[in-house]
Amino acid sequence: MIIRNYPLLTGLVLLAGIAFQAQAQQELRYPVNVPAPKEGQLLHTPPTMADLEAAKMHPELKRVIRRGYDLFMNTQQLRGENVFNDMNCKSCHMGEGRLPFSAPVWRAAVVLPNFRPKNQQVNNLEERIAGCFSFSMNGKPPEYGSDNMLALAAYHQWLAKGVPIYQLGDYYGRGYPIDKAPEAPSFERGKALYTENCAICHSDDGSGMRVNGRPHFPAVWGDLSYNWGAGIIRNFTLAGFIHHNMPLGQPYTMSVQDSWDLAEYINSHDRPQDPRYTGDVKETRAKYLETFHKNGYYGLEKQGRLLGDHNNTGEKDFLKPDVLRARTFQ
Repeated sequence: MIIRNYPLLTGLVLLAGIAFQAQAQQELRYPVNVPAPKEGQLLHTPPTMADLEAAKMHPELKRVIRRGYDLFMNTQQLRGENVFNDMNCKSCHMGEGRLPFSAPVWRAAVVLPNFRPKNQQVNNLEERIAGCFSFSMNGKPPEYGSDNMLALAAYHQWLAKGVPIYQLGDYYGRGYPIDKAPEAPSFERGKALYTENCAICHSDDGSGMRVNGRPHFPAVWGDLSYNWGAGIIRNFTLAGFIHHNMPLGQPYTMSVQDSWDLAEYINSHDRPQDPRYTGDVKETRAKYLETFHKNGYYGLEKQGRLLGDHNNTGEKDFLKPDVLRARTFQ
């Protein structure tokens, strides 16, 4: 549902329900002070897969949405074809893509098509999903209109059930909002925080954790991580994600300053090349500076190393997926 000026007490009860559903029967060991809705914000409670089973919909549509959910939760099943690192959709969009302040994906289904500054053109929902495959999963998107792309789009739209189309307001819980750091972010403080809080899951060298050869926690730098074109290489995005969601099961235990320090440390490490790479890292940074790279360290020297100055594409044998294309109506 979408609710304006929602009463605070009722809103908090609703949010608590969302949080508990996202915990998926895990015992809540830390108090969670989820930010309350602000006056005038639009609030939506996405339906669950249990709601899908009870819904009066054609059985084939339900099967498509279930397939989208399956791909969203385990995108690694497309490893080597569409995914070339250790990420899943749920790695960034937690709680089945439903969790507030973990970039819930339902909003994309109701505000697209829309102009996107990152690629300077109007994007539809499939193209937005394609961007996640190309950058966050360092991969090759499923073809537009393919079975898998249809299923993923259907799952996004199922989560948006009941939301008016093109209601371009202030949605509660979108993205990973965070205040500015009280002090300049510190690589050394971030390193100490990472060792204490993050390395247990993401490894000392940022390579993540595998169980029986399968990714369990994703890499945060290196060949198996998101590439230099992913939105989370922007420090404010990573800091906000950490503050609201990390460590796993302990949201809001990292202060604003801690979160910025961790982002400083993690994003000062190298990773696969930006698919938009021109062959020169400084030229690429300048080309996409205002629309993207001004908030990250790509093409800058950090810790004695020029980040992104390489041809490394990680596990894939190509730079830019063919499906990504420019469009204009001029």
